[in-house]
Amino acid sequence: MKRLLRELLTVTLVVGVVMLTQDRPFPWSLWTALAASLLLPLRLRWPWLTSLLCVPAVAGGLGWAPALVAQYRLGRKEKSFPVQLFWVLSLTFAAITPVLLTGSIPLAPLLLASAFAFGLAAAPTALGALVTTRKDLTRSLHETRRARAAELEAQETSARAAERARIAREIHDAVGHHATLIAVESAALASTATDPSVRDTALRLRSLAKESLSEMRAALGLLNSSDVAYPSVSELVDRAQAAGVSVTLSETGDGMLSPAISRALFRVVQEALTNVTKHAPGAAVTVTVDRSSPVRVAVVNGPGASPVSADRGGAGLHGLSERVRLAGGTLTTSYRADGGFSVSAVLPPGKSKVDGQDSTFGGGGTGPTGA
Repeated sequence: MKRLLRELLTVTLVVGVVMLTQDRPFPWSLWTALAASLLLPLRLRWPWLTSLLCVPAVAGGLGWAPALVAQYRLGRKEKSFPVQLFWVLSLTFAAITPVLLTGSIPLAPLLLASAFAFGLAAAPTALGALVTTRKDLTRSLHETRRARAAELEAQETSARAAERARIAREIHDAVGHHATLIAVESAALASTATDPSVRDTALRLRSLAKESLSEMRAALGLLNSSDVAYPSVSELVDRAQAAGVSVTLSETGDGMLSPAISRALFRVVQEALTNVTKHAPGAAVTVTVDRSSPVRVAVVNGPGASPVSADRGGAGLHGLSERVRLAGGTLTTSYRADGGFSVSAVLPPGKSKVDGQDSTFGGGGTGPTGA
């Protein structure tokens, strides 16, 4: 609609200029100028056609108004300089020819009139070409900047990946070395110990060291997280009980869980139990797992029997909350009236955003005193 109104206004103004011109050298001057003016909308599709229609109108002496509009459009759309020059010279020749045919004119005035006609035809053509060139340059500059930004982003991503890989190797070399030594020395202790309780503790320590090493490698991307065998919640509870934590487990439902949801469920219980041993030692813990849809897990502990550690820990619960969110669930933590702490999560049973990914949240908990 805007284009229609704009064309209507353009044609009206040009026709008005033509009609207001009193000097009409030839009988056909008015009709050729009006025809060129009324057919100006054709320039939107065929710029060369409107320039052609303006040639007889310019020859009649009244066609410069539509010619200026037509030549501007020609300059906007025509990329070939020879073609632009051809139509500029055509209009110049059309303007001079009637003067040459109707009378003699000295050379100097003829050259001056030719230069004026050439400038009159060339000016709108050049203006249109300059506007198009400016737009093309602006678009090219924008694309160059966007390509440069993409290149810089790719370089930054590559640099971050390289730095992460370097850090991962360093962590693996340092922590992996000590974890391996713990596993080896625990195995040696188990093979030489005569006390059954010492042997069982050494074997459990060796198993935990090997599992920690596997989970660290998975978290650092040194092996596929699907290769890591995660223990069940009941096994995790058994380990906590063996470590002296008073834990009660209640499991209901038999729904099938995706690997990511199973890992998230495991991490919730693992982080909560880690926080209890760190911040509420001696507290009684209740773990409730419902594998129906949606999956619900809650770890509730009472007040600790020993003074709470002053160490407020790292960002375990914050990281755990992010893991649960990526799995499509929600994590809720709260203090209890009896001085205990509650960690609960609601998880969907289906596939999540973090299938095939893993991160370690155990061991850096914030605990009930430092959430």
